[in-house]
Amino acid sequence: MLTGTCHCGAAHWTLEGDPGSITACNCTLCRRYGALWAYDYLDERIHLAGPTNSYTRAGEHAPSLEILFCPTCGCVLAWRGLRSSSAGRTRIAVNVRLAPPDAVADLPIDHFDGLHKFEDLPGDGRCVRDMWF
Repeated sequence: MLTGTCHCGAAHWTLEGDPGSITACNCTLCRRYGALWAYDYLDERIHLAGPTNSYTRAGEHAPSLEILFCPTCGCVLAWRGLRSSSAGRTRIAVNVRLAPPDAVADLPIDHFDGLHKFEDLPGDGRCVRDMWF
């Protein structure tokens, strides 16, 4: 199980099982936050605990997700889908930069072009440890 904690320790997430590859996205939000995402569904393999505030993109007519952050220290914990699937599942991604570096260092990185094409980019063999600096 992986755990990620905000800077002040008030909020955290857990992810049970293999997180798979981690996504680095270049969209207007992700590149500013510097987040690296692991995905699943809320209250299935991913659980959040502690206080959070949320942000949805200003000016969006029908935003599809919200960013969850600690109201005390401001660390970005996760993004959560605003619409559940027909099965009632809510997609969520947690920011693995909040996990201990050794726990996530060897996880492979997938790159996603969320800025221009909204599609996966070719792999380049990098892992989370290559993205720390």
